[in-house]
Amino acid sequence: MGTIASLIGGAGLVTIWSAFWEPDPAPPRSKELHNRLRDRLNQAGMHDLSILGFSGVCVGLGLLSWVVALSLTTSLAIASALGILLGLSPMWYVSFSARKRRTEISGLWPEAIEDLISAIRAGMSLPEALSGLADRGPEALRPFFTDFAADYRATGRFNHCLDTLKHRIADPDADRIIEALRITREVGGTDLTRLLATLAQFLREDLNTRRELLARQSWTTAGARLATAAPWIVLALLSTRKETAQAFDSPPGVAILAAGALMSGAAYVLMVRLGRLPEEERVLR
Repeated sequence: MGTIASLIGGAGLVTIWSAFWEPDPAPPRSKELHNRLRDRLNQAGMHDLSILGFSGVCVGLGLLSWVVALSLTTSLAIASALGILLGLSPMWYVSFSARKRRTEISGLWPEAIEDLISAIRAGMSLPEALSGLADRGPEALRPFFTDFAADYRATGRFNHCLDTLKHRIADPDADRIIEALRITREVGGTDLTRLLATLAQFLREDLNTRRELLARQSWTTAGARLATAAPWIVLALLSTRKETAQAFDSPPGVAILAAGALMSGAAYVLMVRLGRLPEEERVLR
């Protein structure tokens, strides 16, 4: 009994002591990477895919590619290099899809804002005006506002539905519009339509500038991507020959593959950094 009483007393003291300490927050860097990947998946339209599931897709594709490459080339070094590259390909696809879809959606916000202004001036409430975009808004934005209308009918919680809408769209322009609507709903005001009209004009000017810059640099970026991928395509074709597989399975061959992978990765990252236009961060997340 004395032992049990001592254990219970010790557990109580540990509990009391731990109550005075807050749990350590998640590392800022890991949280930032988590938020960025979650935004990329949402911007690519993959709202229902979790980060763990996406990681599983990358690992599974990499292992499958490694097995197929090993069976075709019989070279462990070449199979490992191709498996790593193809395992990372879902991340490149998500980034490409997210940028393409975000550019498409950015061009639709001025039209959506004009529809919203018309609804507000017609005397509709903010929830009704937003829900109406499910029928009157631009085609690509209608699914977001259809979900908003369903959430609002189910819960009646306007702020919660706005947060869900922001999470699904994951766009800085949408964040500004939604926060303006939230503030107006909470504190009132008569300048909402003027604010939205100014924001729509700003978005149009920014969109026109970006389209001009993208048109000028698109061929350069495409050529750089092809130049990065070309050596690995040639390697995949040559690796079916027995002599090539044996050459790259030697220590010098492994060193050449590793150096080539590092240089290709560094060149791709540098090309993306230099060729990408500045993107707005989501400060109103």
